[in-house]
This record gives sequence, structure tokens and C-alpha cells, in this order.
Amino acid sequence: MRGLRIHVLCLVVLLAAFVAGAATHEGLATLKSGKAELQSAGVLAFGPDGILFVGDSQGAKVFALDTADRDAGSGKVDIAGINEKVAAMLGTAADQILINDMAVNRISKKVYLSVSRGRGPDAAAVIVRVDPAGKIEELSLDNIKHDSVELGNAVSADAQDRRGNSLRMEAITDLHYVDGQVFIAGLSNEEFSSNLRSVAFPFAEADQGASVEIFHGNHGRWETNSPVRTFVPYEVQAETNLLAAYTCTPLVRFPVSKLKPGTKVVGTTIAELGNRNRPLDMIVYKQGGADQLLMTNSSRGVMKMSMNGIENYGAITDPVAEEKKGLPYETVEQLKGIEQLDQLDDSNAVILARAESGSLDLKTIPLP
Repeated sequence: MRGLRIHVLCLVVLLAAFVAGAATHEGLATLKSGKAELQSAGVLAFGPDGILFVGDSQGAKVFALDTADRDAGSGKVDIAGINEKVAAMLGTAADQILINDMAVNRISKKVYLSVSRGRGPDAAAVIVRVDPAGKIEELSLDNIKHDSVELGNAVSADAQDRRGNSLRMEAITDLHYVDGQVFIAGLSNEEFSSNLRSVAFPFAEADQGASVEIFHGNHGRWETNSPVRTFVPYEVQAETNLLAAYTCTPLVRFPVSKLKPGTKVVGTTIAELGNRNRPLDMIVYKQGGADQLLMTNSSRGVMKMSMNGIENYGAITDPVAEEKKGLPYETVEQLKGIEQLDQLDDSNAVILARAESGSLDLKTIPLP
């Protein structure tokens, strides 16, 4: 009888391992080996099983890359002058690269950077990863399991803003993976060009997304052509929303259920956080039993906002004369020059910070 119990237990363990393995490899099975032809490497987000999603604005595509980085890791990264070290690894100078985004693989604790080697539209797309021990290496794109999906109605390659600057790099301004969907923000070629869409992963054909409109209190007008700069998915009363931040700096929420392809959706502006400012990155984490939103900005430092009662903040639909209105925030004074941030674990974040000397430092900090 004891032998029978052991035999049954073994079968249960094997079955559980098979199910776990099947779940692990479900998304990976659609990825094919070959060269990933990225024209640019912009925003980054991790999905399941160490799959890295990369926004390629020049190519108007989102790539899914199998990093093969699925071993559990630990440790905190801390590298001064990461831009100089990445440039040296690539055989060039620090002023000849741009670090565009950063994402943490929560499994391995390795940090991934999207890099442009060179300046302008002909810059080479590079993905770099850094482990907690400080090892820096390039993720080879020459023969990697990958897939991609094209955004057929992305803003055209020759589109320009009023100052004559190209708008193509804003075809994809941010992206996140949530429960089998990749949510993508950026500019389309539609009349209302600010766009939010979701694409199923494994990838299917991308639809045209939803054109989104917001009321910008500091500007005192409705806007349809300003792109979302950064966003995070967040549940409000058990419904998934996208909390999106725009330049000068309205914070807007969009229920995902309303983002239907081909529709025009009006977001709810729940805060005005100050003008002459560009939001750069944001995360949501738990602290003291409450959800906190942490957002870094070009000129207004790092803002921290409690998400308690977020559903009670009604839409701002009238001009706002004061500096801020709606959802309150506090400035985290000790954090300066933060250009990118991502959560490492329940207690820590990884930041990319600009030092006074101009170099970029990659470091781990406690969540404030």
C-alpha cells in the first residue's frame, strides 16, 4: 500500500511538472529562431518566462524576444557610469550611444537596457543586459527566438511636428504586458493620432487601436494628438485601467474595456501635476498595505501618489490655473536626476540616474 501511495504521488508530481512545463512553454512555442531585424530599440517590458517585448518605432513593430533568462537570481545592481561602460563594450564613446529604456527581469534580477549605437535614424539597435554581479553583455539578435507584430496605422515615417521634428519615434511611446495582452501607446496616422491598443500574445495581427482624447487642464483644452508618455496598468474597482501620463502633466485613466478598435475614447483626467514637465517612467507597488504610484519626471523630480480612493477623483473638465489639482502627490526629495525606474522586488527598485557630471548610474534603491 505504501508503494502504491508513493507511485501515485510520483505520478501527481510528474503531472504537475508537465502542466507547469506546458504553461511555461506555451508562449515560447510560437517564437522562431533567426535574426531579429530591429530598426530601433525603444521601450521595454517583460512578459512571461523571460520574454522581453521591445518597441521598434522606426520599424513600427513590437518584438517578442526569448532572452532564455529563466533561472532565479538575487542581488542588487550598482554600476556608476553605465553609459560609459556600455559604450566601451560596443567599441564606441559614451556620447555616441543613447540608453532609451530599462526593464528588470523579475525572475533573474538582471537589468535590460535598450540602446541606440550612433545618433539619428540610422543608429543600430542594441539590447544589453547587466547582472547583479556587474557583468555587462550584449544580447545577440543574430539568431534568437523571436516574433514581431506590425502596427499598420503607425504615424508615417515622414510625419513632423510643428517644429519640423520627426514624429516616427513616437509611434510607440510605452508598452506593458498583462494577462496575455500587450498594451501599446503611441501615435497613429489617424486624425485623432493619440492611440492606445492591445495585441494578443502569442502575436496575432494588430488592429488599429482606439483614438484617445483627454482634457488638459493646464492647457485649458481638449487634446487628441498628444501621445501618452508613460503608463501603467492598474485595477480600479476590479476593472483594469491604464493610468497614463502626458507632457505638462495630466494623469488620465482609461478603462481597458472601452479601448475598442476604431473607436474614439475620452479619458478621465484625475490630476494635473504641473506644466513645463515631461513624465519619464512610472511604477505601482505596495507599501504599508496600500498601492503607491511612483513617477519620475524631466523637471519635477520623483512624485509619489497613494492610489487609495483613486475611483473618487472625478474628471477635470475645466481649465486649471493653479499648478496642480486632483490626485495629490508628494515629491521624493532625495531622488534626483532619475530617468528610468523599474521594480526589482517587493522592497526595491532599480533606477537609471543622471549624475551632475553627465554620466548615467545604474543602481538599486529602497522603494520610498
